[in-house]
Amino acid sequence: QEQLVESGGGLVQSGGSLTLSCVASGRSFGSYALGWFRQAPGKERDIVAAINWSADRRYYVDSVKGRFAISRDNAQKTVYLQMANLKPEDTAVYYCAASSLAVLTTAKDDYDYWGQGTQVTVSA
Repeated sequence: QEQLVESGGGLVQSGGSLTLSCVASGRSFGSYALGWFRQAPGKERDIVAAINWSADRRYYVDSVKGRFAISRDNAQKTVYLQMANLKPEDTAVYYCAASSLAVLTTAKDDYDYWGQGTQVTVSA
């Protein structure tokens, strides 16, 4: 069983930066693929970024390419999402998730464990 706890959300002005962290508590963190998803009010929870177990493959949704960066530290059991040049449309609850498939995946159903979410609000 894996428990994930996100932190780092908050209120930031447009153009600002935030770094989200997600710490895991289980033993298998190093073998999981990891993803960051976000859900805005009234919308579906969608993939933002993903990274495979060995960190040699990454995925970004088009709207965040060049602005967000996903990384992982297996020794610290932590996955990060560095967000720069934030825009009001980035406002959402951000969730980290872990997939026992290990390979890079963007499908929500492939993720077995989820954090509780952290709110990111970007003001215009």
